[in-house]
Parts: sequence; C-alpha cells; structure tokens
Amino acid sequence: MSKKVAEEKLTPKQVEELREEYNASQIQVLEGLEAVRKRPGMYIGSTGPSGLHHLVWEIVDNSIDEAMAGHADTIEIIIEPDNIISVKDNGRGIPIDIQEKTGRPAVETIFTVLHAGGKFGGGGYKVSGGLHGVGSSVVNALSEFLEVYVHRDGIIYNQRYERGAVMYDVKESGETDTRGTVVRFKADSDIFTESTEYDFNKLATRVRELAFLNRGLTISIEDQRSEEEEPNRLEYKYDGGIKSYVEYLNQSRTVLYDEPIYLEDEQEGISVEVALQHTDGYHMNIMSFANNIHTYEGGMHESGFKTALTRIINDYARKNKFLKENDDNLSGEDVREGLTVVLSIKHPDPQFEGQTKTKLGNSEVRTITDRLFSLHFDRFLMENPQTSKKIIDKALLAAKARLAAKRAREVTRKKNGLEISNLPGKLADCSSKDPEQSEIFIVEGDSAGGSAKQGRSRLFQAILPIRGKILNVEKASIDRILANEEIRALFTAMGTGFGEEFDIEKARYHKLIIMTDADVDGAHIRTLLLTLFYRYMRPVVEAGFVYIAQPPLYQVKQGKKEVYLDTDRELEEYLKEIPASPKPSIQRYKGLGEMDAEQLWETTMNPANRRLLQVTVDDAIDADLVFDMLMGERVEPRRDFIEENAMYVQNIDV
Repeated sequence: MSKKVAEEKLTPKQVEELREEYNASQIQVLEGLEAVRKRPGMYIGSTGPSGLHHLVWEIVDNSIDEAMAGHADTIEIIIEPDNIISVKDNGRGIPIDIQEKTGRPAVETIFTVLHAGGKFGGGGYKVSGGLHGVGSSVVNALSEFLEVYVHRDGIIYNQRYERGAVMYDVKESGETDTRGTVVRFKADSDIFTESTEYDFNKLATRVRELAFLNRGLTISIEDQRSEEEEPNRLEYKYDGGIKSYVEYLNQSRTVLYDEPIYLEDEQEGISVEVALQHTDGYHMNIMSFANNIHTYEGGMHESGFKTALTRIINDYARKNKFLKENDDNLSGEDVREGLTVVLSIKHPDPQFEGQTKTKLGNSEVRTITDRLFSLHFDRFLMENPQTSKKIIDKALLAAKARLAAKRAREVTRKKNGLEISNLPGKLADCSSKDPEQSEIFIVEGDSAGGSAKQGRSRLFQAILPIRGKILNVEKASIDRILANEEIRALFTAMGTGFGEEFDIEKARYHKLIIMTDADVDGAHIRTLLLTLFYRYMRPVVEAGFVYIAQPPLYQVKQGKKEVYLDTDRELEEYLKEIPASPKPSIQRYKGLGEMDAEQLWETTMNPANRRLLQVTVDDAIDADLVFDMLMGERVEPRRDFIEENAMYVQNIDV
C-alpha cells in the first residue's frame, strides 16, 4: 500500500498524529555492546542453560584456535566458587599492541568490539572454530565482570571489564616465565535470569569431545564449587584423535575388525579426517564435525562421505565377485549398517545453515570429501582383503534383510498420513486432524487400553494398546523388526515412516505418551519403546514429542474426599496431616488395569491434572552408549553398570 493511499484513508488529524509519533527520534541506534545486552538471543541462541554454557565455548574456542594453529597444547577450564569461569591456555597470548583501526590495544578491541579478532582475514588463523566469530566481545557484554590476563614477552598484562565497559587501561601486573592467556568471567544474572549455575557433566562431555577432535591436545576441567578438599577434575588427551573417538563409541559393541580405519588428507586448504569401524549391530552412528563444531544436521561433508562409501564398496564387491553380474547394487543403507564413523573437516571459511545452524553448506566440501575418502578407502580395501571381506559380508547380510523386509515395509506406508482405512485395527484414533493438538497414548495391556479408550477425550486423544514386551530393536535386523505386529502398528499409526526414510513432517501426533504400569515389567516396556523411538524414530525424541505418563501409586479416600499420591513418602506425610476420623481407605494401584476409566482420565490423562515426563536427548553420544550398553548383545558392560550402580537403587517393587 502506498503512503498516499494510506493517508487518504485517514483524517488529516490522524495523519498529523502519525507523522509526529514516528520520526527519527524513534529510530534507536545501539552502539558498541549495547546491542548484545539488548538482544542476547541473537548472539548466543537463548538466555537459558544452553546460552549460559555457550559462553564457556566462545572463550574456549579461542584457545582451541591457538592449538589448531600449532601454538598451544594445553587448555585448563576451572569452575570457581560462585560459578566464575576461568579458561587458561599456553598459546602466544593475545596481542597487546595498538590496533590501527581503533587506536586501542588489540586485547581491548577483541573484548569490546563485535567482529574483531584474528578470524576475519587478517592472517591470524588459517581455520577457526566458533559459529559467529563474535565470541569474546559477546561474553564480555553478557558478564557481570570479565578479566583478561595476557602472559607475553615476560610480562603479565591485565584488563577488567564490567558488563562490557572498560574499567581501566591495559596495565602491567607482574612478570612471568610462561606465555598464554587467562580469561575469567561471571555470567550476568540480569541476563541469565533462570540460572547462572554451570552443569559440570555437560561441560565435561564437550571437553572430552574437543580432546578427541584435536589430537594431542591436553584439555582439563575442574570444579572448585564443592567444599571437599579434592576438587572434581577431569583431564583428557587422545594421541589417536578421532580414531580413539571411534574406539570410545564402540567400547560396549562387538567390532568386526580390531582397529578402526583412519584416513586423512587435504585439498585446497580443506583437511578431511575420517575414522570408521563396523560392528555386528544394525544401526549406523555417524558423528560429523566442521572446525570442531558438531554438525548434528549433517551437510555436504556427510553427503560426500556417504556417496563415496556406497560407490567404493560396490565397486570392490563387483571386482572381487562378491556381487554377481545380475545382482543389484548394495544400497547406502546396506553398506552403513553397524557402522560407527567420526568425520571431521577443517575449512578456512565454513558456511553453516539449517534450523540450528549446525549443517555444513559449503558445496565444494562434498566433492573434496568424496574424492579424498574414495582415494584412500579404495586403497585400504585392496591392501586389506580380510577386513574388506568382513565389510562386504556385513553389507550383503544387510541387503538380504532389507529385501526380506520390503513387503512388510510396504504395509506401513500410506498414500496419505490421514487415511483412516490404512490405520491399524487396534488403534482408537482421535477425531482431530491437527497433529499439534493430537496425542497418542501407547498403553500397556488390553485391560488398561480398554479403560483408556473409555476415559479419553475422543477429540484429541488416540489410544494404541500393546500386548506385552515388544521386540528389542537393539538386537534385531530390520526384517525381524517389521515382522513384529506391535511395532508395525506403531509405525503405521504415526505415519512418519522409520529409519532413514523417517519424515517428522508427516507425524500425525505431536505427543507420544508411554503409559505403563509402575513396576519392573512396565519399566522394561518403557525402555524397549524408548529404544525403538531412539533408533528408528529419533527426530520425534529430539523434537520433544515423547512423554512418559505418571500414574499415581495410591488413592486415599476419606469420606467424600479422594486424593491420589505418587510415593510411599507422600502417603506417610499425607496420613500425618489428615484427621483420624473417619478412617481413610487406602488403595494401592499395582497396575493401570486396576483403575476404571474415570480414575485413569482424572489422574493420568486429563491435561488439567496429569503430570508428564518429557523425554529429551541432551547428549546424543552418551544416549547412544547407554542404549547400546543396556539393550545390546554384550553382557559384560551391562553387568558392570549394574554392579557399580546397585547401591543407588532403593524400594525395588518386584
């Protein structure tokens, strides 16, 4: 709409008022670091726990850059009392001479000017980590205080900032016989209103990952917040780099050959590292990285690797008569079954895209990764015929299972995700066709399923009863999985497909609620279902669609009053508080089937009263290891875990 037309539709008085209200004085220009404090989410994603922890990595990334450039080999991270973070490296030390453009010392410029540093074409670093390149100044802006100490040329230089403002000029504060940089900061509680407390385990997991990705780097993390004399301290160094990473990921799996295959090369300034090893499992586990950033959503490097892997294995299988002339080629799914891969590339100018900016978009990387991996992997297969035969045999077995599963797979497919005639007969579907409003209860047993069907809200709640324990998909090939009636019904009801064909956009429900008895069998069924979701429908877990219902353990009736309680302790406390008369009636629910439809609705299904536990995957690597350890073929890791943790288990109800 033109301004003239808009004004014609207003009275002269309204036009004048509009002109007075919206003029140059309303245009706000945020200078310096004010913009960061005003809109922190634009720079660190959120002001919740993820953003808080992101501050640490913005500073650590600078030290990692020094290590990647060959100038540092040790990084120390300390969580001091009051959640103050200290990051120390033995790199060159941030320059303290005057920066020509700002007329201020370089160290001050780095901490007070956005997009200033050695990563913007000045030749400071060939490649660097960090998604934004604004790290130091953003951390400074969002901190109550930040101090930097530069050990350089025998002198310690120091400067302090408070909420981004310089407190004093760079000054000498002593002599030193070391070199490097120390940065101390405290996150600003005015910005991080939810919490400024760091999760040691979360930080330690990333520290371990960085050590794997940077061969030979020693990186430690220490928690000084407890009052114990010995602080909690972990130190990591892996001379094997990503090869050691694959060994770590496969520690509780049965591998097909002893040593992971490791390949490394460089072209056009882009370095490519790949470590891979096949296991006897059925799931591919690929961890890809670009400049130390975990590319959860994949990208061009993953595409290049997968294309090359499929082509080279097929070429080798044909040349060596594993595949006959009339045989179909092995599919990508076949050659990747049971494969654990860590893929790490270093790029001078990485371009990230995707929903969370963790997908590598540089198109040239696909070609380079394909070319370099093909060259070295082809040579490896020719030089190692025994290992090659194991790899081909594994893929051929996967192909047989895939072909056997083809018919069962077709059954789970529907022309339209909302086509009721294709839905499983045991499903009591909801009438709503809006996935965001719809939820499906996966209910243990026909008895509880019957109560749930009677008690539900038919508008938005679907019920899918399952009988007994579904197949453990951790130990089963795809043909066995699709032969399982309960699993087929679940796949079909969801409408998403599964495995590599999974499409979350086709999900018919945005809440999958597991509702099982509060006993050992119920816990086992929950674990089997969660394993299925994680292995074959993982995006629904990552999207936060999976929940666990929390049915009560007790009902206490006193006169006309009914109260539902969850634990023995709650029952004890409640009984102390109520009057002695009339005598209360206590019912302990051994299973969902003991509740009638009204009780099940009121306690466990009614959105106004129910409590649901949302299932999240904070760390995919640890989740993968746990599922493999608890549900996999090998007994020893599972037994060790039980022996180590048995002391923490109380009130087992068998």
